[in-house]
Amino acid sequence: MKFSAILCGCGAMSKGWLRAIASNPLLADSITIVGLVDLSRETAEKLATEFGLDGAVIGSDLSDVIAATKADLVFDIVIPAARYDVVSTALKAGCHVLSEKPMAASLAEGAALIDLAAETGRIHAVIQNRRFISGVRRLRRFVDSGAIGELTGIHCDFFLAPHFGGFREEMDNVLLLDMAIHTFDAARYVADRKPLAVYCVERNPKGSWYRHGAAANAIFEFSDDIVFTYRGSWCAEGERTSWESQWRLVGSKGMLTWDGEESFKATVAGEEPGLLHGTAAVNVPGPEHDEETHGHASVIADFIAAIGTGKRPETVNSDNIRSLAMVFGAIESAKTGRRVEISA
Repeated sequence: MKFSAILCGCGAMSKGWLRAIASNPLLADSITIVGLVDLSRETAEKLATEFGLDGAVIGSDLSDVIAATKADLVFDIVIPAARYDVVSTALKAGCHVLSEKPMAASLAEGAALIDLAAETGRIHAVIQNRRFISGVRRLRRFVDSGAIGELTGIHCDFFLAPHFGGFREEMDNVLLLDMAIHTFDAARYVADRKPLAVYCVERNPKGSWYRHGAAANAIFEFSDDIVFTYRGSWCAEGERTSWESQWRLVGSKGMLTWDGEESFKATVAGEEPGLLHGTAAVNVPGPEHDEETHGHASVIADFIAAIGTGKRPETVNSDNIRSLAMVFGAIESAKTGRRVEISA
């Protein structure tokens, strides 16, 4: 199938989407960018020039560009505060929508977008690209294999110090809302369990160049007595972790560690006598499906396939709202100092 698409939001992040489409022959052949929407016409024109989108209609009003192009799809890459208006406009105009994360600026807006997608018969999904990487797919496959028994705990560390400049440095809850959602979503995927409650402490540490919330520590309760803990900071100078976090999965028979890059180590109990029984190594197989490991390209391909087949995409809004609920539950807990139940 061939699809015409509008890219709404032409800032730096949009380039990753366009490169992902170009990198995948199937996507490059099936998607044509027919429109570019941005508040800055100059920004949109520069993007069009850089990526050879000479025929794209450029405008600042999404409704007008949809009407002019009769597009099938909208790729929503705007800031979170603008997401509801963009997605609702596109859905009402008959377009399927793939959004940047988070899927909405509040749970109420997220729920309203789920209802609107159902009413219009259109798909709204979220580009949770970091669950579509080799490492995360390997974690899920390994847990499902039962090699370390029943999963009991997931523990993630995230410590970096990026100096972005721009909107992130002025955001509220910047780590939880803009970055931690990736790890939260990946942990929910790896566990394949429902998040039930959270307790979170959030700080903006001394020396932070962010206005608010550059560090957080959270404890999540998942169904089936699985605990997920997250320790993170976006203003931690020094030896960094991976952007994917460092992971430790604890099972009833053993553990797996992943550095977020190339190093996996899995062990179960050994047979040494005494207080500690030692360890025995366990192989960690590669991902089962390579086509699911290419980040943005894999999410976009999953979205396109869902439109063609009617199959629900993995990151459809009605599922992804649970990851959003983890974020807003953590934010509420940090504000109130209390354990917060997650209802999504």
